[in-house]
Amino acid sequence: MPEERIKGSCFCGAVELFVTGTPSAMGYCHCKDCAAWSATPINSYSFWRFDQLEITKGLENIKTFSQTDHSKRKFCKNCGGHVMTEHPSSNLVDIFAVILEGFSFKPSIHVNYESKSVSVKDGLPKFKDLPIEFNGSGEIIPE
Repeated sequence: MPEERIKGSCFCGAVELFVTGTPSAMGYCHCKDCAAWSATPINSYSFWRFDQLEITKGLENIKTFSQTDHSKRKFCKNCGGHVMTEHPSSNLVDIFAVILEGFSFKPSIHVNYESKSVSVKDGLPKFKDLPIEFNGSGEIIPE
């Protein structure tokens, strides 16, 4: 059985991509950088390996913004729509879950919950920063 292939695109459709298989992780980020970048208090992320990503249209339309070496935020130069964030140190790329057509988003954790601007009571673990496997403290904050 072939792996699932999911299409994503920016707001105007000038950039199109496909991800294949299953993401490495899915959850919600509450850090101030993601909040400022996405103009929302919580960012829904889906982490994929670089070899699971294929940009099929509009590579020339992708611009990059990097405030730190930890993330390279990618967006469409035409519409400004956010497409993905590369995390070079972890060899993962965060494809914004909302741009993936028909994607079954199943978050398992909240990260950077210490920085939250809104509280969420959903029964998922709330990490102060990041899990240990992502170089965080692994500390969980109660709901």
